[in-house]
Amino acid sequence: MSHLHDLQDQSPLQQKLRYLLQTLQQKYPEVQRMAVALYDHGSDWVKTFAAIEDGQNSLPLYHAHLAQTTWLQAVANSQTPRVINDFSVLQDSQKQHVRALMDAGYRASYTLPMCVNGYFFGFVFFNARQPEVFRGMLLSELDVLGHLASLMVYNERSSVRTLLATLKSAMTMTHARDPETGNHLERMSRYSRLIAQNLAQQQGLDDSFVEHVYLFAPLHDLGKITVPDRVLLKPGRLNEEEQVIMRRHASAGLELINQLLENFGLASVSQVQMLRHIVLHHHELYDGSGYPGGLAGEAIPLESRIVTVADVFDALTSDRPYKRAWSNDEAFAWMHERSGQMFDPAALQALMDKRAEVEHIQQCFRENVFG
Repeated sequence: MSHLHDLQDQSPLQQKLRYLLQTLQQKYPEVQRMAVALYDHGSDWVKTFAAIEDGQNSLPLYHAHLAQTTWLQAVANSQTPRVINDFSVLQDSQKQHVRALMDAGYRASYTLPMCVNGYFFGFVFFNARQPEVFRGMLLSELDVLGHLASLMVYNERSSVRTLLATLKSAMTMTHARDPETGNHLERMSRYSRLIAQNLAQQQGLDDSFVEHVYLFAPLHDLGKITVPDRVLLKPGRLNEEEQVIMRRHASAGLELINQLLENFGLASVSQVQMLRHIVLHHHELYDGSGYPGGLAGEAIPLESRIVTVADVFDALTSDRPYKRAWSNDEAFAWMHERSGQMFDPAALQALMDKRAEVEHIQQCFRENVFG
């Protein structure tokens, strides 16, 4: 147990899970993959959240409806594990996850439901590249490790939920004053996830990155809570003094986050640095002409570049008291002209390549009076 510090509260979840797998492999080296998938009761989606294995993730960004995955649904309903000791019995399966694991050379699996106090919230998967592995004492040890992983994930998600609830409560004070409310945050958070998903392969992004971009994107303007009404609600163009005041909201948002993290003991929340980057840098521009730091190109954190594209696109295509909504064609044309100047070309192209998904998001989250 020379790396016991890897299980400390401040360690990232991915690091804790890797430690669990490495500890298991000292005795059972044939177990070569461990993954965690989260279940959303509202949408019925099962989504991979973390995967630990040698080499490339065999099943990146996997998601499926639980109701359409019969054997996972059986595990969830019974809250009991399931062993598949030879994937050859599934040789004819057309399921994406089965084919991907078989193509990666895996031949057996052990799946445990993640439950705390009877509440089901996902699965832990163990995989081996040889059949007939999951038997005897190994199953008993995996049950213990699976339960430990469940508690780690549950505590991690509870911390994230606490952080989000705290910050969103603070943001309601801004939303009561700022006309950019309604479904704006729903749309732009989903655009952000869409961009991250499309960039995942070329940028080497994992499931956790994509999920946290989606969770944290709506908090980008948290600092507007500090902007006085005379500036925030001014219908016309801001003068130079007012622009200076408005631009302070990025730095003010970072200060608020740091205070809340310290006050609520949430500094160890996974990907919290991503949240800081999104709040502080979402007004940086690709050519270095943005604020507050004047960062340029890849010096701007990727998550910030993603949120910038998503936020501006939704602002352009939404009605505001001072402007009509642009069509998607108009917005994309305007943004494309500024690719490499205002916007990260790859992030912008990632959104432009997903027109059908963009339109679906717009249909699901239509504007009300303002956004």
